[in-house]
Amino acid sequence: MTDKKHTKGAKVEQAEGLTVPAPLTPEQIQQLKERAKTAKADEKQAHEQVVDLIVPGPLTPEQIQQLKERAAKADEYRERLLREAADFDNYKKRAARERQDAVAFANESLLRKLMPVLDSFEMALAAAASDGAAAPSLQAGVLMVYNQLKSALADAGLEEIDARGKTFDPNLHEAVSQQESADVPEGNVLQQIRKGYKFRNRLVRPAGVIVATKPAA
Repeated sequence: MTDKKHTKGAKVEQAEGLTVPAPLTPEQIQQLKERAKTAKADEKQAHEQVVDLIVPGPLTPEQIQQLKERAAKADEYRERLLREAADFDNYKKRAARERQDAVAFANESLLRKLMPVLDSFEMALAAAASDGAAAPSLQAGVLMVYNQLKSALADAGLEEIDARGKTFDPNLHEAVSQQESADVPEGNVLQQIRKGYKFRNRLVRPAGVIVATKPAA
């Protein structure tokens, strides 16, 4: 059972373009257990030493000092144990979260390679529409294939970023150039050169745009 789980985890970590921390080796897990066990034993020993010093009658100054030192040592062992337990728990949570991301975004690399195919389809459709001699059936066929591919990518989580007429957003848009315009407000997208895409709300490619500026006086 352990080998199957390890193999499955290794496949997830090999998702292209993703970096997932390697799982702890059996030796590392054993070291963590031994460190925690040692810290518990040290804390118990310090407690027993404190109890041994509690004797009937008034304590001498030396005994009081020993009690203080050993109590401080017991607190130190306890703090160290709590820190190591918290660090190990944080590691497990982080590793689980990153493995979930690896599964959710495993197709991102493939979608990056298919986006230029969409660009090519769009250019072919534009060329066919501008050529009056082009056979309408050819244009309709290309459009059908384009829509099928676009629908399949959308089902996989790819989302278009349409920047036309929008205010320039550096988080979603890439300014290719600027151009004066009396019709479009300054700072708005005058023309979209290339569509942008998001994959499950993560930016994959910003939209290439021309940004409007005020006409020179």
